[in-house]
Amino acid sequence: MRDFWNHRYAEEGFAYGQLPNAYFKQELDKLPVGSILLPAEGEGRNAIYALKKGWHVHAFDFSPSAMIKALEFANDEKLPLQYEVSDVLSFSSDKTYDVLALCYAHFPANIRKEAHKHLLRYLKPNGTIIFEAFAKSQLGNLSGGPKNIDMLFSIEEIKKEFNGIAFNHLTETKVELNEGKYHQGEASVIRFTGKK
Repeated sequence: MRDFWNHRYAEEGFAYGQLPNAYFKQELDKLPVGSILLPAEGEGRNAIYALKKGWHVHAFDFSPSAMIKALEFANDEKLPLQYEVSDVLSFSSDKTYDVLALCYAHFPANIRKEAHKHLLRYLKPNGTIIFEAFAKSQLGNLSGGPKNIDMLFSIEEIKKEFNGIAFNHLTETKVELNEGKYHQGEASVIRFTGKK
């Protein structure tokens, strides 16, 4: 899996574009500026947007190629990006954060519940989580996402895996993706924001 992502992020250009995810942007813009943790951040599009808005950003991904691309992006924008290479279960910080944002963070099924529980430790009490990922009904669509249904989400799974979260809203919806070359076309996604 790591080899797949290293190869993808080493390609010319940005796999998912340089603009932030639309739902992430919409929800982040509603919040007072603070600190944000961005796991599985890839090439840095959401991190760069948050930095431009004045957020203190801590990002990580398990792909060294992703980090290289993200730091080059931040350097081009003259922004200081804190970014590290880490597996999700190996990630640690002595800080907690006002916001945890998971955008298309599809962890392997055998560690997913543990990964979400682990990451929620770093969200402050009353902190906000922003989430968007592909739904199980995305399987068969050509607009992106894992081809393994166990890595996709249902509303019921979200409720179980984030059972300490008070959801502001939680919905499965169809969206038209236009994010780089690998997220293109109609897609089925699950979105939520909530408070710890």
